[in-house]
Amino acid sequence: MSEKMRLRKLTPENDLEQYNDLLRYAFQVTEKQLLDYGWENEDIRQSKLPVLEKARVVGWFDGGRLASQFAVYPLKMNIFNRICRIGFITSVATYPEYTGLGLMSGLMRHSLEEMRRQGECLAILFPFSIPLYRHRGWEIISDKMSFRIKDRQLPRKIRVGGCVRRVEPTHSDLMRLHNIFAAQTHGCLVRNELAWGEYWRWDVDDTTVAIYYDDSGSPTGYMVYLLKDNVMHIKEMIYLDINAWKGLWKYIAAHESMVDEVTGSNYSNESIAFWLEDSDIRETIRPYIMGRIVDVVSFLEQYRFMSSHGEESLDLHVHDPFLEWNDRAFPIRIAADGSVHPAEKESSRRVELDIGTLTALLLSYKSPSYLEKMGRLTTDPDTLHLLETLIPKKKAYISDYI
Repeated sequence: MSEKMRLRKLTPENDLEQYNDLLRYAFQVTEKQLLDYGWENEDIRQSKLPVLEKARVVGWFDGGRLASQFAVYPLKMNIFNRICRIGFITSVATYPEYTGLGLMSGLMRHSLEEMRRQGECLAILFPFSIPLYRHRGWEIISDKMSFRIKDRQLPRKIRVGGCVRRVEPTHSDLMRLHNIFAAQTHGCLVRNELAWGEYWRWDVDDTTVAIYYDDSGSPTGYMVYLLKDNVMHIKEMIYLDINAWKGLWKYIAAHESMVDEVTGSNYSNESIAFWLEDSDIRETIRPYIMGRIVDVVSFLEQYRFMSSHGEESLDLHVHDPFLEWNDRAFPIRIAADGSVHPAEKESSRRVELDIGTLTALLLSYKSPSYLEKMGRLTTDPDTLHLLETLIPKKKAYISDYI
């Protein structure tokens, strides 16, 4: 069967209906569910049109029938204060009768090759199967923390100036705030029009945006939330300083008489329980986003290690059976400012690891010592200590789901 399949790019003019049908079949989204969300029939049909218009979507076709598909959103991400071009993988789906033919591997390989040509050094996705993607060189790079706070546990003694205003989702201060936050936050996506469209895609009309303004009237934090069935559901909260954090939690506490509990998601990888007067709350953590370096050379050219007192050298021996251009040794020279340059000769400092481990390491999801202890990285003690001093210690903040 696979010999008669044809791989090609999907277009808005010819493939929108088949693209939507495969997504809804694979993820078991019914038309009734969409209508219950408040969508109109035409809205349902057009909802993914921006993907086909602005993302790179490829698929395998069995004659004229779409069998499998794979999409890449071109986006930008802050990687330790360097704004890098990346690809967000989405719309990965295959009809069950076409599984086992290697179609998805072919689409993934094709898309990663295109990402390399486009200069997108990193690929990220929300996995439907962690083992499936790990087998192809992906690794977990960020977590999602969820919390549940009873009304009686909300903070009551917060003293802070400024004020909170509820605004429209299209308010310019919201976009500007997120741009400022993204520019200073490792892992955060720089949301373009397409990313903002996906951010709001499944939100109902009652979703509210609240912005905190400091004493000078400058916006320094926001939260997106929904009040439903006596529960405040916080979708996202960002803040540029501690006063914004206090101001937003003071605003949340002002809803005490309206809600029984507050639930939400936290992507900063830090527990919020410590900061509450009553810390006996429920918090859970789960893997959220997986990533893989598309091209090691391109990634290292843009990467910045921690500054040091002098030049250092390393030999990265990377195993990547899926992308052969990464499956080799990379002798590198690390300048005092943290920038990376090709080395002319091999170093005595050798680090051996696979591409997924390298991705988790350089994005600081796990420390070098932890990866070495767990057998994911091989090196000598002196080089391990050097890695601990060179790699920034800040986990990635990734809140988007595309």
